[in-house]
Amino acid sequence: MIISRVWSQELASTPPRGWNSYNAISWTITEEEFLQNAEIISKKLLPHGYEYVVVDHLWYRRNVTCASVDSLGVDVIDEWGRPMPDPDRWPSSRGGKGFTEVADRVHKMGLKFGINVMRGINTQAVKANTHILDPLSGNVYDYFNGKIWTAQDIGIKERTCARMQNGFMSVDTTLQAGRFFLADLYQLYANWGVDFLKQDCVFGNDLDMNEIYHASWLLRNDRPILYSVSPGIGATPMMAKSVSGVVNMYSINGHNWDDWEDVVARFDVARDFAAANMIGANSSWPDLDMLPLGWLSDAGSNEGPHRTTNLTLEEQRTMMTLWCMAKSPLMFGGDLRKLDDTTYSILTNPTLLEVNSFSSNNKEFPYIKSEGLRSWVATGRQREIYVALFNLNSKKTTITAQKSDLARALPGTTLTTRASCKGKEVWSRLDLGIIDHSISIAVETHGTALVVLHCN
Repeated sequence: MIISRVWSQELASTPPRGWNSYNAISWTITEEEFLQNAEIISKKLLPHGYEYVVVDHLWYRRNVTCASVDSLGVDVIDEWGRPMPDPDRWPSSRGGKGFTEVADRVHKMGLKFGINVMRGINTQAVKANTHILDPLSGNVYDYFNGKIWTAQDIGIKERTCARMQNGFMSVDTTLQAGRFFLADLYQLYANWGVDFLKQDCVFGNDLDMNEIYHASWLLRNDRPILYSVSPGIGATPMMAKSVSGVVNMYSINGHNWDDWEDVVARFDVARDFAAANMIGANSSWPDLDMLPLGWLSDAGSNEGPHRTTNLTLEEQRTMMTLWCMAKSPLMFGGDLRKLDDTTYSILTNPTLLEVNSFSSNNKEFPYIKSEGLRSWVATGRQREIYVALFNLNSKKTTITAQKSDLARALPGTTLTTRASCKGKEVWSRLDLGIIDHSISIAVETHGTALVVLHCN
């Protein structure tokens, strides 16, 4: 376990940042669309730490009329049952090259390349009864009296992925054939040049510790790969402790689309994981999911993007502020080809990014108890104090945080009842002057205020 923790810390000493294709272009994204977005990220967001570009799930599914999230029989797999990119959408993958050329182009942009994969083995491979590749010999795996091992021997039909029951099932890792299949699969991803692996159907209600441990070990090669697990539905701090140190980030809630209720649902879960001291534990980060800002598609759509985010400006700022105060990974979900100035300013706000990477003592501030009002506090590396005020109500509301309560929440810091503190609000850039007894700000509907205090 000590080795795995060192590996984890090297990859994610701060919460990872990047872009994921799903909110913008659904699973139907093409190679051309992906590389167009990557090119813009390399120029506009990479200077702000957004270094990963991730192809979300179903890159192996053919975009035909009958295709959907839980289709069966329309995936591209090779003779060993391994998923391969759909060559119609990813033409550089033809000839068994997989994502090699795409990853190479991404690396030349100064970015890192990621893919989404599912737990276990593709159901289509099990039905086709593909052979298992022996990664040691490079031939068909046989063992004991020349038995030829196949996908039907290693697939656990009773352990299908909850949201893709026709798509994938667990692999029996008690069998050498099962372990060989996974070893060969993850080596394939490494050979393609993958830097970031987001694995679905292994966490939360789909928890599969056997595959998480096997994947974590197999991803520790000469070029370690950042490892993210999901879904977050049903995730608990105790569950997170069991994977902390062997994964770099883990989802702690369901999918976050551009729905205000999705944002509100993150407040309690973020509070609970912070209270359990899971933020950054063993350089592993609770993930509040993607940032659905800018130009998007609809959830579950087979096409897109075609509309702007449904979140108001205040709601977008609230989401970004919570994500940064909770030190969640920041994975932008919008189409970069229509990146507007407002979205860009939210994603690249220097104070928010400083909080996200380098703040400490991040937690909910418990002394604001009015319904629909929330608050978080944190400390900065220059001894500054961050106070985030959130108005989840449907009307503009004044929120007050007493200086004495803030001092009680952050003992041992520069903020004491006798300290002289100056404050500035980040989003409005309003100078609050000397803070004598309290911070009191009228916060817009569904909005936020982030105050930076400098005390001496």
